[in-house]
Amino acid sequence: MAEESDRDPDLAVIEAGSRTLRAQAGPPQDDPVPARPVDPEVAKALLEVEQELATRWGETKLEPSVSRIAALMDVLGEPQRAYPSIHVTGTNGKTSTARMIESLLNAFELRTGRYTSPHVQSITERISLDGAPITAERFVETYHDIKPYVEMVDASEEYRLSFFEVLTGMAYAAFADAPVDVAVVEVGMGGSWDATNVIDASVAVVTPISLDHTDRLGSTPGEIAVEKGGIVKQDATVILAQQPVDAAQVLLKKAVEVDATVAREGMEFGVVSREVAVGGQQLTLRGVGGEYDGIFLPMYGAHMAHNAAVALAAVEAFFGVGGEHARILDVDTVRKAFASVSSPGRMEVVRRSPTVVLDAAHNPAGAAATAEAVTESFGFSRLIGVVAASEGKDVRGVLEAFEPIFAEVVLTENSSHRAMGADELAAVAVEVFGADRVQVEPRLDDALEAAITLAEEEAEYGGAGVLVTGSVITVGEARLLLKRG
Repeated sequence: MAEESDRDPDLAVIEAGSRTLRAQAGPPQDDPVPARPVDPEVAKALLEVEQELATRWGETKLEPSVSRIAALMDVLGEPQRAYPSIHVTGTNGKTSTARMIESLLNAFELRTGRYTSPHVQSITERISLDGAPITAERFVETYHDIKPYVEMVDASEEYRLSFFEVLTGMAYAAFADAPVDVAVVEVGMGGSWDATNVIDASVAVVTPISLDHTDRLGSTPGEIAVEKGGIVKQDATVILAQQPVDAAQVLLKKAVEVDATVAREGMEFGVVSREVAVGGQQLTLRGVGGEYDGIFLPMYGAHMAHNAAVALAAVEAFFGVGGEHARILDVDTVRKAFASVSSPGRMEVVRRSPTVVLDAAHNPAGAAATAEAVTESFGFSRLIGVVAASEGKDVRGVLEAFEPIFAEVVLTENSSHRAMGADELAAVAVEVFGADRVQVEPRLDDALEAAITLAEEEAEYGGAGVLVTGSVITVGEARLLLKRG
C-alpha cells in the first residue's frame, strides 16, 4: 500500500472546506490518529520536515535496490540489529495485521516499535512506539538526528535516498533509541528490494497475495510471491495466510531453500468460528499451540478475522510456541489485546445517521473483501459509495466489486497529484453501474454531502449508509472532513 502516500503534507485546504460536515459530526473519542500539533512552532517544524522529505523520490518511483538503505544503516551503526523483528508483507491486510501483532506484544508487556505505511492523516502515524504514533517533536528530532548521515549517503550514491528510505532509516533509529523489545515492520512494496528488508526478522508474515503493482512485481500471484518471499530469512519462521496456489508454491519453496519453519493458515492455524457481534465479531481462533475462544474483535469482516489468526500465529512463533512447545499463550491476555485493536481507515465507522464507513480498499481483492464485510456486518437498506482512486489502479475491478452493494456511486477525487480525475473515473463507472446510478462531484467535501443526501432519500429510518473508499488518501481526507482527526 505504500504507493498511496504521495500526498500534500499540509491538509489545511481540506480542513478549510469542511465546516458543514464538521458541524454535523460528534467529537472524536480516543482517536488513534494524531491531529496536527497545537503548538505552532512544532507544527511549523513538522511541516518543514515533511516538505524536505517531499523533495525526494516518492514511494511510486523506485530503483529496486537496498544498497542505499544498507549504506545508511552502516553509517548509523546498524540500528536495525539492536532488536528482534517481525516482518510483514503481502498485498492486502498488512497494516491491520501489523497493528494486531503490536497489540498482542504490548499486552504481553513488551515494548514495541511499529513501522507501517502509508499514513491516514499524519506522517507521524508511520512510526509508533508502544502502540501510539511518536510525537511530532520526536519525529522532527529523529529526522534531524539522522539528516547528516542521510546527506552523507546521498553524496556517495548514484541516487539520493528516497522518501520511503529516509523514513525507514528514521524508524529503525527511533526503535534503537527507545529502545524497543521488538519491532513490527510492514513492507512498503514487494519484499526483496524493499527498503525495510535490511532486517533479519525471526518471523516473516505473508498476508494474502493478489494482483497489485503488476508493472513492478509481476502479472501473476506466483510472480509477485517471488518478490514478497524475499523477506524470508535463513532459519526464520514463516506465517502464511491463505494464498493462491501458485503463490503458496513459491513461498513454500523459498522456505525450504532457507530452512525456514512454516505455519500455514487452514493447516497449522486458522479461524475456527466467527459470529457477527455488536461493534465487531466474536471469534474462536486456532493458533499453532492450541485453541483460543471468546475473542472479541472490534473490527468487521471475515478478512479481519483471518488477519487476527495470522497475527496470533506470528506472535506465538515469536514466543517460540509450536513444535516442541505445545502450549498456548495466556488466553485472557490474548482476549484483552484483540479487544483493544483498531485500524483507522479500515472498515471504520466514523459517524451515524446515516452511518458512514471508511475503508482504504484500492484493488479488486481488497474491494471484494470490503463489499462482503459491509454486506455481512451492516443491514443497509440503501448504500451509497464515494470513490476516489489513484492513477494506474484497476479501477474497473474495484468498481465491479462494489457494484452489487451500491445503490448509487459518487465519483470524486482527492488532493494527491496522482489522483485520477473524477470525470475519468466516472466514465468507467458509467460502464459498470449505468449512467442513472452515477454522480460526479470533483470536490471531496461536496461528494460526501451528496452521498449523505442520497443515502437518506427513500431509505428506511436508520437503514441508510455511505461507504468511502478507493484509496488511503481518500479515506484520510474524508476522515479529516468528518472530524475524526
